[in-house]
Amino acid sequence: MKALRIKQGLSQEDLAGLCQVDRSYISMIEVGRNEPSASKIFELCEGLKIKPSDFFRLLEAEYENLKKNESK
Repeated sequence: MKALRIKQGLSQEDLAGLCQVDRSYISMIEVGRNEPSASKIFELCEGLKIKPSDFFRLLEAEYENLKKNESK
């Protein structure tokens, strides 16, 4: 999510405003201290202007890369 936010030139504050959440919530998601609900993921995707399916595709690719690196 952080990479998408930065690529779009959004600050945590910007994204938080678009999603009507506190900036600290965005920060906690980005560092892995909070896991958003499915409905919140849809809101975050709307704020990032991406389809949820694209978001999950990116997550899946990142997960596969992590698994590859762990098996080395």
